[in-house]
Amino acid sequence: MLFQDEDEARQQKLLAGRVRQARFEEPQCFENFELARYSTQVTQAIRTLMTGKFIKEKNHVIIMGPVGTGKTHLAQALGLMACQRHKKVCFIRANELLNQFHQARADETWTALFKRYSRYDVLILDDFGLKALSPEQSTDLYDLIAAIHVNSMLIITTNRKIEGWMELFYDPVMANAALDRIVNKAYRIVLDGESYRKKFIPKFNLVDDK
Repeated sequence: MLFQDEDEARQQKLLAGRVRQARFEEPQCFENFELARYSTQVTQAIRTLMTGKFIKEKNHVIIMGPVGTGKTHLAQALGLMACQRHKKVCFIRANELLNQFHQARADETWTALFKRYSRYDVLILDDFGLKALSPEQSTDLYDLIAAIHVNSMLIITTNRKIEGWMELFYDPVMANAALDRIVNKAYRIVLDGESYRKKFIPKFNLVDDK
């Protein structure tokens, strides 16, 4: 019994380390994810992801939908589940990742940074597609996708439908190659429902009380 308690404590410590290294905005879980707000079809798709099958199969996940529909929450909950399954996870906004690569070129640390991100089991790119990619950004993102698409998993959140991704890349040939590596090996889900953020919008009385 003592050895079992020690092992559980050690496993919890290792899990806490993986969660800390993942750098989630805030660790999210499925327990506080409001499934009831989505359509039946979307709920079923989310439940499929909750089984963790995508981790075992090393499939990517693309989470689409308007602002405030829970994309980042779902991505982080999936990331936490991967941590619980002993995977190395990293959460980062797509623009921040590309900015880091740009700075690394100036610092001559690009190769080291590239290797670092290539070694994660699960890389979560949040808010992909907010703006078009420069030639440098297109190349960096394609190289990263090409390096990790077989042995690692990408979880991507985006406001854009996949059909709109082509126009983001500077080079359409590169865009085709990147999409081919991701989309054909990905679970795709479009979140519907009202924005979470509407709950926090102040309600003003627009009626004249006079």
